[in-house]
Amino acid sequence: MANLAELAEQRSRLTAAETDHLQRLLGTWGLLADLSFSDLMLFGRDRSADDERSMVVLGQIRPTTSQTLFTNDWVGRVVTAAERPLVDRTFATGEFAEGEIPPGAIEGPVRETCIPVTFGGRTIAVLTRDANQIVARQDGILERTYLDVFNRFAEMVADGGFPFSGEEERGVVMPRVGDGVMVLDAEQRVQFASPNAISALHRIGVHANSEGERFGELGLPDSPVQAAFALARPTAEEIERGPNVTILLRIVPLVADGTVTGALVLMRDISELRRRDLMLLSKDATIREIHHRVKNNLQTISALLRLQGRRLSSPEAKAAVEESVRRIRSIALVHETLSITIGDDVPFIEIVRPLVRMVEEGLISPDRPIRFTVVGDAGILPADVATPLAVVLTELLQNVVDHAFPAGPSDDVTVIVELENTGTRLRVTVTDNGVGTAPGFTIDDSTGLGLSIVRTLVTTELGGTIGFSAGEGTSDRPGTAVRISVPVRR
Repeated sequence: MANLAELAEQRSRLTAAETDHLQRLLGTWGLLADLSFSDLMLFGRDRSADDERSMVVLGQIRPTTSQTLFTNDWVGRVVTAAERPLVDRTFATGEFAEGEIPPGAIEGPVRETCIPVTFGGRTIAVLTRDANQIVARQDGILERTYLDVFNRFAEMVADGGFPFSGEEERGVVMPRVGDGVMVLDAEQRVQFASPNAISALHRIGVHANSEGERFGELGLPDSPVQAAFALARPTAEEIERGPNVTILLRIVPLVADGTVTGALVLMRDISELRRRDLMLLSKDATIREIHHRVKNNLQTISALLRLQGRRLSSPEAKAAVEESVRRIRSIALVHETLSITIGDDVPFIEIVRPLVRMVEEGLISPDRPIRFTVVGDAGILPADVATPLAVVLTELLQNVVDHAFPAGPSDDVTVIVELENTGTRLRVTVTDNGVGTAPGFTIDDSTGLGLSIVRTLVTTELGGTIGFSAGEGTSDRPGTAVRISVPVRR
């Protein structure tokens, strides 16, 4: 199903600014559908049809406060002027039109109200309210109030004042009509409060009769109401009463002839949502604390191994312990990053840089300096990818330092770590300008522990591939390029 932006581009002559205006309308018109107890449709002229008066349905919404007339999706459907003459008339005149939809266009007698959608002084679309004439609601004060507020919004749509300029949807927690409604008059006094609104007030300790009272007189903060009236723009505010009760208010001004004549206040009890938010924050803090403690424990193990290594007399044993220390420290780096990051995903570059520094400090001798360069960015990686990849990179850098360069001083010794994330594959390339590997060498030929760890982690745990190739250096120092490619998990 095409969306409004696609339909506007392919089927209409709407400008980008006009399309944005209609996008804002579709972002807020659930409010209008619920207030009118009716289905709403948005029509635009169809420039792709041979008939200049043909129209295309740009949007459709059903009410949550009543039953729908349209079980099928009408978005993208083309209708003729004969099928919807009232819509055609509103396009031509830029004025409201009301009457019955011709028989055959829709099943049953349906009364339609056509509202011109004005932007920049011209009618760019027509908003229709379609109500079943057979199934009528029993009009009580709630129904009459809601319909009166809808009519005031309809006038604002026709005047170009609704939707409000620059307004965007504020998220799924924003209150709707069914959550609770209050209507304020021009003096900011309560004219009407729905039963759900009264229940919400009781939740925050307001039990007095609200009718005829201002917000401040009810013990509620009146600053959002004052701001909505002063700026003629919607405002929102959360009211907290104790640790367990939170009510969300959204104040929408009602404007006529440039003057705020009242406001619609939507209320929603979001206490449970806020309680869950606090639980998530507490969970995140707990997870970060666990990562912090794991990092501390790994560093303790690393320090103990280092102390044990100093007592060893065998060079081979010392080297094995030092390698273990570096592997543990590389894993500790991941947990250190996770301990200061929300969630289980980490920017891998924040692990690579300290990891390279660790190799420089622990492996390189002053008489043979090696210049390390990190290029590119791997993006955000989940911890179960970042941890083995950090160990792999540590092993490769250690292998370069141990085997790529001949003994003795050298002026031009470089290692480049390249990172690339294509969205589907993560590529890590380690290139040096050392002596290179034997022709035809593969990682399967290696019997060393380090490259065995690399092979296992890359191919088995990460499901990736690894390859060795000659670099682009001189004949005596051709260099080596190690290329790792692993799938990106979404």
